[in-house]
Amino acid sequence: MLLISKSAGSATGGRSIAEGLIWNFRGRMKPGKWQVTAFLLVTFMLYDVSGAFIGINIGTDVSNLPSAADVAAIIKAHQVTHVRLYDADQNMLNALAGSGIQVMVGVTNEEVLGIGESPSVAAAWVNKNVAAYVPQTNITAIAVGSEVLTSIPNAAPILVRAMNYLHNALVSSNLNFQVKVSSPQSMDIIPRPFPPSTATFNSSWNSTMYQFLQFLKNTRSFYMLNAYPYYGYTKGNGIFPIDYALFRPLSPANQIVDPNTLFHYTSMFDSMVDATYYSMDALNFSGIPILVTESGWPWLGGTNEPDATLENAETYNNNLIRRVLNDSGPPSQPTIPINTYIYEMFNEDKRSGPTSEKNWGVFFANGTTVYPLNLGSSSQVTGNSSGVGVFCVAKQKSDSGALQAGLNWACGQGQANCTAIQVGQPCYGPNTLQNHASYAYNDYFHKMQSIGGTCDFGGTATVTNVDPSYGSCIFAGSSSSNTSGGTTPSAFGPTSTIDSGSTSTLELDYPINQMDENGIHLHAVSYNKEEFASADMDDWKVGLFI
Repeated sequence: MLLISKSAGSATGGRSIAEGLIWNFRGRMKPGKWQVTAFLLVTFMLYDVSGAFIGINIGTDVSNLPSAADVAAIIKAHQVTHVRLYDADQNMLNALAGSGIQVMVGVTNEEVLGIGESPSVAAAWVNKNVAAYVPQTNITAIAVGSEVLTSIPNAAPILVRAMNYLHNALVSSNLNFQVKVSSPQSMDIIPRPFPPSTATFNSSWNSTMYQFLQFLKNTRSFYMLNAYPYYGYTKGNGIFPIDYALFRPLSPANQIVDPNTLFHYTSMFDSMVDATYYSMDALNFSGIPILVTESGWPWLGGTNEPDATLENAETYNNNLIRRVLNDSGPPSQPTIPINTYIYEMFNEDKRSGPTSEKNWGVFFANGTTVYPLNLGSSSQVTGNSSGVGVFCVAKQKSDSGALQAGLNWACGQGQANCTAIQVGQPCYGPNTLQNHASYAYNDYFHKMQSIGGTCDFGGTATVTNVDPSYGSCIFAGSSSSNTSGGTTPSAFGPTSTIDSGSTSTLELDYPINQMDENGIHLHAVSYNKEEFASADMDDWKVGLFI
């Protein structure tokens, strides 16, 4: 299969996209490409690239940020071996002392200008934020700013100078072999990342990038890359299938192949990494390993962000972890691991921008995971045993008929505990379809998520981190709730059996003000046994509600 690229545009957040069309093609790789690859493999032996790892970014724009000691405890409990800080917070650096965890500290974008203008400022920064903590805290890298070229382009002329000053300060402290200096770059500086073999940096940055890469080469550092297939897919206008972004297998008709190298790309992530390798090669630099400093997927978005879902985030991050820990590189560098930091530890709810921008976190503040996640080198998948902080509620303005069907199913086949929304119980009022459906949906979601249940209900439900509890009505997942997920509840749906001789009816519609003893709403609409028996309830369960 041959993929011919079209020009790609900018993506939200400063990340680029690739677009293309697919045709059938057969051929063989040019011998020269293998020679280049062999040269790169030899060069990489000069760098510390042994053993793939997964790290995590720790942002702090969080309303209820745990203490540094609690953050460190969560990291240790999940056997995370590498963390990235966006600054050099002294509390976090002290909390990580003695843990052996490798720490990347950050120079903020606001600090870049001052450091780039003065060697003494750079030396003071290193003394205060690095030398003062090693060896107790295992600081191994300094990230100078974040996407400086695309976020604060006026600082571009002094970026490499700032990096040089910091490196010189490390040399003076005899820390230059332990601590490497680099600067994370956005995919946006590569305007046409597909096909990877023809990718180049934006020519307006050529002078800066040449100096930047020369510094990395001279100091044996690595190229820090922020790679977000989420943006590549959502801004790609449907050119690439979502399976390509989520590391899912591609059908034979949707194979993504570079027409020049005939390399098959099974994921957009690999394609982005290779596009960066080829962009460096276009400036005659090779042998500089890539470290992915940010990659992830948001688990909650606004109404215009349909791909920011819990299911997609869980799929992406778990597949990303598997991909990285298989210890292989992209097609052009198959033996060079793609060490990666997941973005990010907590939801940064104080960030500006769309809903998705605030919901990339994989942990809640209490240390539970947002969704089952396989972290570190262990094969164990860490589940959200309590589900605290995430709720499944009915969407506003949903069709009442669809809501009714979802409520009936949740309290029936879905086995949600609907006792609390019966007359006289704490969640009965307000006596609205919206309120009752939200409670039932959420109870089902928390009890069934660990065995495959999701928050959909025919498109009438959505996941939120806003606690819907009120008064004495406590929703599962609330910090005030004793409810834990992951177990199969007792059925509160219909318990009577319909036999072939019965002429009884099942009453499964919305109540005026009544429920039966099993928690099923009663209404004048009823279904006789023949109608109920002919209803394809299994299709409802599989196709709509789970």
